[in-house]
Amino acid sequence: MAEGLIFDIKRYAIHDGPGIRTTVFFKGCPLSCWWCHNPEGQSFSPELMVWPDRCLKCRTCISACPNSAISISNSSIVTERGKCEVCGVCTAKCSANAREIVGKIVSAEEVMAEVEKDREFYGESGGLTASGGEPLAQPVFLHVLLNRCKETGIHTTVDTSGYMERKTLAKISSKVDLFLYDLKMMDPKKHKLHTGVSNKPIIENLKMLDKLGKQIIIRFPLIPSVNSTKANISTMCELVSGLRNIRRISVLPYRQLGVDKAKRLGKGVRIFAKPSDRMLDQSLRLIKSYGFAVNVGG
Repeated sequence: MAEGLIFDIKRYAIHDGPGIRTTVFFKGCPLSCWWCHNPEGQSFSPELMVWPDRCLKCRTCISACPNSAISISNSSIVTERGKCEVCGVCTAKCSANAREIVGKIVSAEEVMAEVEKDREFYGESGGLTASGGEPLAQPVFLHVLLNRCKETGIHTTVDTSGYMERKTLAKISSKVDLFLYDLKMMDPKKHKLHTGVSNKPIIENLKMLDKLGKQIIIRFPLIPSVNSTKANISTMCELVSGLRNIRRISVLPYRQLGVDKAKRLGKGVRIFAKPSDRMLDQSLRLIKSYGFAVNVGG
């Protein structure tokens, strides 16, 4: 039985591909993007998320923790992450839902049962979207889900960073109707600095998918002071201009969606400015000048 680690299933999603979709968020990603809006999807293990604003200061979690990882300091409940084994005892005892384990092992059958619940809403274009995290970091689980969808006539979309071994991507490509493919920045050194990985395999994998005739939507996260320069956007457009199967480029303006979540996970936070209307408009105009269809958002 195929199993995978996920952190959410979002039903009736409308920004993760065409039509109404069921989006499955895989947990674990080889990238560590500074602006990540799903920081709970980065780690390949379950994590403890704490909601301080919900806490009643009842101290039940302190006495319940088997590792003495929780204490009170300056009237606040504090979790020592180094001691926490993410056992879930404190979350079970918290009546205020101020503590949550993010990430659970599920079977392909469990996921498909959720997908099937939405089938009547899919129409001709809706279906399953595998997102994350990075779905291709769990290739066996992903392959099983995609196979099940193909067997039952459900449209499949994979939202990916493009960072994986070529053979892994090639193996699942025939089961994917549409790729949502991230291109973040073209300068190799800057890409490595801001994401932790090289962009070389990402670019090569994109070219491979195009040669295979796969339908692709490029997703470009617009982050001021990181990748918003005319040079970066132009270089991206020049690369994509040489491909044949790009349906459009979707510009995703940076929003501080991951900031609070990162804090709840006890992770460091980098905060960027939101793109101004002028910056967004200039970016859209530049992309359109290369002849691409372009939209804002998913």
